[in-house]
Amino acid sequence: MADLLSASKDQQHPQWQSDRQVVNKLMVEDPTDFNLAELARLTVRYQGFPGGRDIQADLETLFKKWQLTPETLFAKTREIHGRAPIYTVRSNKREDWN
Repeated sequence: MADLLSASKDQQHPQWQSDRQVVNKLMVEDPTDFNLAELARLTVRYQGFPGGRDIQADLETLFKKWQLTPETLFAKTREIHGRAPIYTVRSNKREDWN
């Protein structure tokens, strides 16, 4: 019953559609620096979010597939971001973290 109630209160993230495409790509690719950064970004975005259960489940699958924990992922991505910018600036000069 609790699952039914929580599912009825789920929200769709405004970035769900583009995030879904990114996750689908990650599911079939290797853990490159860019892909690790994307996994970290989406993990932060969906952590505690009341919805996006499909994306959350696929992120968990990626952690297992790539043999990572959140701690090891964030350590790796801090190192990656410390070496060089991983994302190029978009024309609207806004990073997509929310």
